[in-house]
Amino acid sequence: MSNTIKERLSALRAEMQKLNIDAWYISGTDPHASEYLPARWQTRAFISGFTGSYGMVVVTQNEAALWTDSRYFLQAAEQLEGTGIEMMKLRVPDSVSPEEWLCDKLYAGSRVGMDAQTVSVAGFKSFERTLAKHDVELVETTDLLENIWTDRPLDLAEKVFEPGVEYAGVSRVEKQVNIAAELQKPGADYQVVSMLDELAWLYNLRGNDINYNPVFNGFGFIGKNESFLFVENSKVDAGLKATLENDGVQLKEYSEFYAFLATVSGKKILVDPSSLNYSAYSALVEQNELLEGTSVVSLQKARKNETEIAGFKEAMKKDGVALIEFLNWLKNSIGKKTVSEYEIGLKLREFRAKQDGFKGESFPPIVGYKSHGAIVHLSVGPDDALPVEAEGILLFDSGGQYLDGTTDITRTCALGEITGQQKTDFTIVLKGMIGLTNAKFPYGTKGCHLDILARRPMWEHGMNYGHGTGHGVGHFLNVHEGPMAIRQEYNENKIEPGHVLSNEPAFYREGLYGIRTENMMVCVEKEETEFGRFLGFDTLTLCPIDTTLIRVDLLSAEEIDWLNNYHKKVNAELKPLLSEEFHGFLDELTVGI
Repeated sequence: MSNTIKERLSALRAEMQKLNIDAWYISGTDPHASEYLPARWQTRAFISGFTGSYGMVVVTQNEAALWTDSRYFLQAAEQLEGTGIEMMKLRVPDSVSPEEWLCDKLYAGSRVGMDAQTVSVAGFKSFERTLAKHDVELVETTDLLENIWTDRPLDLAEKVFEPGVEYAGVSRVEKQVNIAAELQKPGADYQVVSMLDELAWLYNLRGNDINYNPVFNGFGFIGKNESFLFVENSKVDAGLKATLENDGVQLKEYSEFYAFLATVSGKKILVDPSSLNYSAYSALVEQNELLEGTSVVSLQKARKNETEIAGFKEAMKKDGVALIEFLNWLKNSIGKKTVSEYEIGLKLREFRAKQDGFKGESFPPIVGYKSHGAIVHLSVGPDDALPVEAEGILLFDSGGQYLDGTTDITRTCALGEITGQQKTDFTIVLKGMIGLTNAKFPYGTKGCHLDILARRPMWEHGMNYGHGTGHGVGHFLNVHEGPMAIRQEYNENKIEPGHVLSNEPAFYREGLYGIRTENMMVCVEKEETEFGRFLGFDTLTLCPIDTTLIRVDLLSAEEIDWLNNYHKKVNAELKPLLSEEFHGFLDELTVGI
């Protein structure tokens, strides 16, 4: 493997020349549109040195650029320094997309290559349309990094496991029946299942192939009477294989997937263009009728059943206990011994690991002290972590994977002396979080319609944040889950009962501090009137909010009531589960304002 980023870029350009390619696009994901990636598919980090979870890279013969969003602007600028790769901003006004950038840089007749198994159908087609307007050709290539990444990691051979229907609530056989009924509506014979969390949910299986996500590498092909699971045979032991086959699941080798698709003909097949990779689409499109739409597996997975919601509530109690113990440790450590952001992240895991059914963290902990709090998706190691002292504010965003459910929580807390501005900013963010929590809305409402409830208090003060407000959360699955979301961008998927979402408005003063307060919540039925069904949210997260950072004069009576009632609930739910030594501390943290 070439040692420096510049050497890697040079080696890639040599591979491009062999194929007469003027530019090569790296999507930064894997054949399953994964956000968190197995080591083998850390292509973005390999070619650029940027380690954030979102971004794409374009390399031409003379230039290279990386695109990412506001979560990573500061981190990307730092990590790309000296590489010769330019940092480009996405999801901001006047941003230039990779394909637009290429049209500006390349001449008519140029050829742009990409590994189509790492690009979605929608992404490939959109890219192709834009390039075609400038007479630039998009071509499918092999994975060019395979030739230059000499010590590229292999896929893990971790075993697939079955948590049990007592956690899932619905058997895989029932899920097959439900999916078949949904496929009938558009007249589809089959659906390709390519996202790993959808696959894990559909077959009631979990794995350890990707850090933080309890999933395994595989593909599915499911229809009314047939169900095919493509997974490395070595990952499924004999007992589980027999159980799956008894449930009507036909097991095939992962490597056979594309060849299998090429044998399918004369069928109507549902494909989700936002997630299915273009190589799979190419294998099917000539001999079948492809119906494009949101994955029915994704839609069903997002609507949590009663067992899953009960599981989330259990996971939140465990998480809450761990966090009270952590906050107590924090209070007794800061100012008394040297503690770094990195060590705080380790402590968060340590306290969660004591809980029954803990299966790891749901994402790398984000611990930002003072100026680091303004780096939205900060990731620090032992060498670049700031020492944390008894002053200012600390932001920590973390979560756990439990057999019962997945958690994601952010709290911002005062460690000592704080400013009036910090209290004002914290309270305005809190008002946004409460505003979304208390939302009541008609059935059919989409996430973009609700997003303003979290932003309104900030907008009134000329403030804003650059990321979304809420994402779906999987049930002992991925911490970021679609297809719905609460953010400013339009998303056609409405918010429905059973959806479990984060609620995380925020505010960042670059170079000074960051503030984010995040709870998880579940969408529930509220009432039915002559004007239709009305929905709302119930909060799932159980952890105190730091009242020392609140300017009470900025809160309405309704907001104060919500906060006091929330703290009463946190106290009542967690106290019976905590050892007596923490009871007084919990009372302090949940006292009314």
